[in-house]
Amino acid sequence: MSLIGSEIKPFKASAYHNGKFIELSEADLKGKWSVICFYPADFSFVCPTELEDLQNQYETLKSLGVEVYSVSTDTHFTHKAWHDHSEAIGKITYTMIGDPSQTISRNFDVLNEEQGLSERGTFILDPDGIIQTVEVNADGIGRDAGTLVNKVKAAQYVRSHPGEVCPAKWQEGAGTLKPSLDLVGKI
Repeated sequence: MSLIGSEIKPFKASAYHNGKFIELSEADLKGKWSVICFYPADFSFVCPTELEDLQNQYETLKSLGVEVYSVSTDTHFTHKAWHDHSEAIGKITYTMIGDPSQTISRNFDVLNEEQGLSERGTFILDPDGIIQTVEVNADGIGRDAGTLVNKVKAAQYVRSHPGEVCPAKWQEGAGTLKPSLDLVGKI
């Protein structure tokens, strides 16, 4: 069953954010656009490159009204230690959620039960907490946060322009499509 169009499920978690430990729930992700980026583990190899890349796009995402959350099955204490000891992770200013109970990873169907680790999953949630995009990569394949920015812009455009859809490689300001009987077989 696809998670597209489903509402974020309840959770409570501790997180590390800008030098502080905070508590979060699914309610904190509603009311604004959210990106949730799951990754396997702190102090690993591909993960810091992805999270640093996400930080490099964070200001752009914030300018679009998007908040970013990274999630692994590590604790918020481990996130702080990683933040304090990794040059790449030390740059992060978005919220790093700990999921040692594996609840959030299960809610988003990205938990590798055998390993007890999250898979590389990226989700865009609209302000109602509804999942609009899902991307899950194999463990050895890192993600590109630049493409995430374009997906967010497309999701926001479609939400604010009912009846229009964004074609492949759509960029902000480019033309969209209005599905109709007249378009069938003409694209």
